[in-house]
Amino acid sequence: MAYWQHFGAPPVARAPFQESYPATLPDGAVLELPLRDFSEFAVAGLIANQASFPVIRRLAHWMTEAARPLQPEVVVGLPSLGQVFAPLVAESLGHANWVAPGWSRKRWYEERLSVPVHSITSPTPRRLWLDPRILDRLAGRRVLLVDDVISTGTSALAGLELLAAAGIAPVALLVAMVQGDRWRASWPAAVPVRAAFATPIFRPSPAGWLPEPGTAPHHLCLTTAKDHAA
Repeated sequence: MAYWQHFGAPPVARAPFQESYPATLPDGAVLELPLRDFSEFAVAGLIANQASFPVIRRLAHWMTEAARPLQPEVVVGLPSLGQVFAPLVAESLGHANWVAPGWSRKRWYEERLSVPVHSITSPTPRRLWLDPRILDRLAGRRVLLVDDVISTGTSALAGLELLAAAGIAPVALLVAMVQGDRWRASWPAAVPVRAAFATPIFRPSPAGWLPEPGTAPHHLCLTTAKDHAA
């Protein structure tokens, strides 16, 4: 199956799920997502740079609408996959530009504006850098941090740490998908999370993968529609 290429109608099939999960989007359409098996649990996967342009644009639209009430003045997009959405969100909000931290260090970068980071999809640690020449875009403004997915929260927490090094406290974290709730215990209450949609944690059963009740935080999303009793 080719994932992330188009939206479909709500499926007839219900849990348990086998290889994929039909995630419900804000307008009731469904995006089929592959299930990633971690033995004791599974999560629904979204790889933004492999998605079709129509899927990316629609997700970015919902992200923008979820963030609009926060009145952000500048968007910071986390690499790599958060930067698929960040420029689209910034443009839709009427911004002239956006800020893009990166993995590579330029000659004029400063050590103080970097943090180590790893994630569920990239477990090898590396450093995240912010260009000191664009700090004036952030100073005194309402900053929105953007990523593709929040799962364990490690990547987004590194983004918060990087912004803190620049003296910035963002108004929120905005993601396309909230991937379960494993991130919540370590997430600072002062930084709200907003998303286009949420998916649960899945637990194994003899017949397949079952959504764990209460692990998909739909209340953080553009709508509060429940999907498949998660």
